[in-house]
Amino acid sequence: MQLRTVLATTTAALAAATCLTVAGPAVASVPVGHACSPSVSLDRFSDALDKTTFDGTFVGNFSALAVDRDGSLAALSDRSSLFDLNARTLAPKKVVQLADENGTALDSEGLAIDKDGTRLVTSETEPSIRRYSPGGRILDRLPVPASLLVAPAGRATSNQTFEGLTLLNGGRTLLASMEYALSGDTAGTVRFQTWTRHAKTWKLGAQYAYRTDAAFLGVPEVQALPDGRLLVLERGFTSGVGNTVRLYLADPRHATDTRRVENLTGQSDVRLIKKTLLTDIATCPTLGATAKQPQPNPLLDNIEGMVVTGHDKGRLKVLLVSDDNQNAVQTTRFYSLRVRV
Repeated sequence: MQLRTVLATTTAALAAATCLTVAGPAVASVPVGHACSPSVSLDRFSDALDKTTFDGTFVGNFSALAVDRDGSLAALSDRSSLFDLNARTLAPKKVVQLADENGTALDSEGLAIDKDGTRLVTSETEPSIRRYSPGGRILDRLPVPASLLVAPAGRATSNQTFEGLTLLNGGRTLLASMEYALSGDTAGTVRFQTWTRHAKTWKLGAQYAYRTDAAFLGVPEVQALPDGRLLVLERGFTSGVGNTVRLYLADPRHATDTRRVENLTGQSDVRLIKKTLLTDIATCPTLGATAKQPQPNPLLDNIEGMVVTGHDKGRLKVLLVSDDNQNAVQTTRFYSLRVRV
């Protein structure tokens, strides 16, 4: 889906340099440590996959990223294509087409890869979470609370449901983030739903409330950290202005379980997920990036996917990707960040 805080940038640039080797256009290779904020720096970006094809499939529309067991990068298109990318070069190696039980394409938005290689994939049509084999065969489907279903079955709005998906607690808990608020909840109050692993099945778990900075901002992605905290993206779009994309550190560990709270309207006894702004991507250096439509920073686009790829010198290595919506004025762009939490 398509969808500004200025921070002081006083961190020193690191001396080392890094390169990203990708065949294709517009690859930025820059010194490490270009500060976006005291907590976040931008190493580089790559437009190399923009408007390309692989094995007859359009490469783009990316809504989620995940690291596979062999270290390769899985990239999910919201048009039901799941790509296997080389983690260093981003070059596509394989693509698998996903579908629902009737063979119909998904509006696939969230991705997590389980320890056995199973792909957990959300679709925001119903919404749903299905488990797929690495080859794309449906294994089963997780239960979804009735209130999170799209109206009239539930209280969600079509195309505003499960966007983010992540495994936490060593893979014992699965968490999905709704993109926008349910009908009856205060605008900007988003529900995060969890499932807990029981042998080979997943059962519904606790639910939490997260509040975005403004009603026009949604949550396109979440990523779990080893200690149970989350990285959360907030994103919005304003016509004629461009995208707003912010990265937060969030902590759900002491938040209220909202499964039995019908309407979230700012009740004093409901503890929201605590969050801390790490950076507004608009404050990052442009690094020579160009935009095909108005943007507060030409580096920005419709950023929708995020994955933690590792650690280096006390910082998380985080990769973001934008969803170009197969649109001529948008770009498929990868962003390599280092994040201190």
